[in-house]
Parts: sequence; structure tokens; C-alpha cells
Amino acid sequence: MEYNVNEISMSEKEIEITLKYDEIKSDIDEEIKKQSKKLQVPGFRKGKVPPAMVKKLYGDALEYEASEKVANTRFWKIAESRELNPIGQPVMTDLDFKPGNDLKYKVKFEIMPKLDIKNYINQSIEVPDLIVRDEEVEKEIEHIKNSNSSTEDAVVIGDDLQYKIDVELFRLNENNEPDQNSKSEKLEIDLTNNRVQKEIKDNAKGKKVGDYFNFSFDDERTVKNKDGNDEKIVEHLNYKILILSIKKIILPELNEELVKKVTKGKVSNEEELKQQIKNDIQNYYDQRTDEFIRTKLISMIIKNNDFIPPTSFVANLSEEMIKSEEERLKKQGIKKFDKDELRNYFKPGAENEVKWYLLRAAIQKKENIEVTDNDLEEMAAKESKKTGLPVDKLMNFYRNSNQNEKLIDKKLFDFLKEKNNIKKVDPAKFTKPEKEEKNV
Repeated sequence: MEYNVNEISMSEKEIEITLKYDEIKSDIDEEIKKQSKKLQVPGFRKGKVPPAMVKKLYGDALEYEASEKVANTRFWKIAESRELNPIGQPVMTDLDFKPGNDLKYKVKFEIMPKLDIKNYINQSIEVPDLIVRDEEVEKEIEHIKNSNSSTEDAVVIGDDLQYKIDVELFRLNENNEPDQNSKSEKLEIDLTNNRVQKEIKDNAKGKKVGDYFNFSFDDERTVKNKDGNDEKIVEHLNYKILILSIKKIILPELNEELVKKVTKGKVSNEEELKQQIKNDIQNYYDQRTDEFIRTKLISMIIKNNDFIPPTSFVANLSEEMIKSEEERLKKQGIKKFDKDELRNYFKPGAENEVKWYLLRAAIQKKENIEVTDNDLEEMAAKESKKTGLPVDKLMNFYRNSNQNEKLIDKKLFDFLKEKNNIKKVDPAKFTKPEKEEKNV
């Protein structure tokens, strides 16, 4: 027997094997004997067909089939003796055999790659420095006031635009007349809403019930052209608005009663409320920053240690993603979708997840990052103070749940954040310009 293992990538190998006919003849004969017992030929009992008759009926077909089984068996024996540790399903890529001659074949198989992890510490990444601005707090205060406001009938729309108006909307044709092919629409417009077009707000000032005013906007959307490709089109639309009713928005005073109401008694005055709002927004920003740091660290480590991941792992994960997406689409009533398109869409994400899974394991092993009983006891002690549950019961719960994985993950990222240079920069550097949303 001769064999040679060739490395295709860090995750894939191919073994070339040559088996002398003399050393496999008995195995092939045994396989043919097993197959012959399953054959049923008229005039003979099952399994009692003479070898000469078998040869006459099937020629060398049984020997070829037997050679494949022998090749597969010998591959796994070599894999075990050489500790090749294949994962997934090995594939026989070539088989050269003629009865009476040597058996030559190749098998491709995947392995868990041995990663020489590097450049995962002492690196520099930039993240947005998210700090609460005073205007954000004031905007939330305004939202609280608006949410607790009342209205009263009004005669005219004032310049402060603190009004809600019921209107009837008419689409105009090229002659600036109501389009007979388009139905009018009744709706309420809150003139304090920042998403309402400026032209509507400007033209509404000073108007009374029964008055009309016009506005226009460009409707930009993407459609499929005759070739099936996406094409952006822009349509200029003109409208006329009839005012049906006007209501003045009365904002409440931000007094102790309102503050206690919106905070459920946690704070009682405006300054405390503002501080609570600021803390809540900052906590949200801190969470976003941590998520951003995590994403940047993972991307950096993958980039510095890129490799081809095991395709079987990627395929399995892709199928899980596709299945989840199919279920989501079906719940939305979408029954027709291109599975190959979904597979291509999810493949890059699945590849990165598999890469990170293996790289993370390599870092944990190299840095000896693990969860100890002391770690669990410390976590249980903190949780016990919050919940009142006994520490020993919490410890048992942690050991029998996925808390270990969560704790290891936290320890890993605490380590990576400590060992890398994380620079906070102006958030504008990460903000892509977006077109203003324009709604009625």
C-alpha cells in the first residue's frame, strides 16, 4: 500500500492511495460474496447462485462495486492510523481500477484547520465616541410633552405650527386640476412632526377651515425595467389640500405631577428627569459602542488571520440561515423565493461566522481563557444579591446552562479590549449621508 497526503488549503486535503491487487483481492472477493448473497436469479435460490453464473450475468460490475467499498474502508483505516481526523463527508474524486490490477484512487476531505493565530493584540481600531447632546435630551422632553398634550378647536393655523389638521388630499393633473383617475384621501397631519414637508408647513400658515393650499414633491423609487434590472425613476407630483378642521396642540407644563407620571414615581422634578433621560440615552450609546467594538475586533482578527474555512461547516450554517429566513418569509405571506439566491446571500456571513468560531477557539486556547468555579461563584454572588436566590442553586443552574459560554465570551472580549488600542473618534466619520425622508 502506498499513499501520499496533499494539502489543498488549511481546511482541505487530498490523499492519493495505491493498493496492490494482491493485498485487496481477498477483500474484494469477500465483498463480491456478500453482494452475491443478495442476488436472486430465476431457477436458483436467493444467495445460491453459482459464481460462474454471477460472472456471466454481471461481468466485472460486482468487482468494480466491491473495489469502491474496499477503497472507502481502507481510506478510513489510513485516516485513523495517521490521525487525519476528517470532518464532514470525504469525497472520492478519482478511482482507477481494472480487475486483476492495482487499485488507485484519490479522496478529498476536510479537517479542522490548525491556526497559527497572530496580530490579534496590540492593534488599533477606531470606534464612534457617542456622547449624549443637550439637544437630544430636549428633544425627548418635547416628545414627553407632545405625548401628554391635549387639543382644542382653532380658527386659524398660527406661525408656531403647534397644530393638527384634518385634511382632504387631491392629486392634481398636468393642468393643475384634480385628477379624475385618482381618489381623494382624508388624513390627519401633525404640523409639529419633523417628517412633514417644509412646503406643507409653510403653505399651511394663516389658513382657515375650508381653505385650500398646494404642495409638490418628487417621488423617487426603484422599479424593474423591461430587461428585469432595477431602475430609479423620479416622478414630480402636485397636490391640493382642503382643510377640514384645525386643532391647537396644548402642551402641558413639565411639573411634578407630569414628571412622576412619566417616570412612574422614580423622579419628581425637571432636572432629575433630564438627568435620567441623559443616563438612559448614554447607556444605550454605551451598548452600541460595545457592539461596534466587538464587530471591529472580529473583523480585524479575521482580516489578519484569513483562511478558507471548512466548506461543510459553512454549508451547514448557510442551510440553517436559509431555513430561518424561509420561515420568516412564510410568516409574512411570501411563499415564492429563490433558494439559490438566498444561499448566495447568506454564504459570506456564514463563512465569517465559521472563521470567527475557529479563530475564537484558537485565541481562547492560546491565552488559556476559561471559566473557573471562582468565576461562577463571583457571578452567582452578584446575582444572588439581586434575586435573593441561593448561591448554590445559581451555581447548579450555570453549570447546566449556556452561562459558561456567555462568561467565556465576555472574558475573551474583555481581554481583547484590554490588549488592543481602541480609539474613540468623531461619530460623523462613521455616518453615511442619508436622504431626508419626506412624508405628508
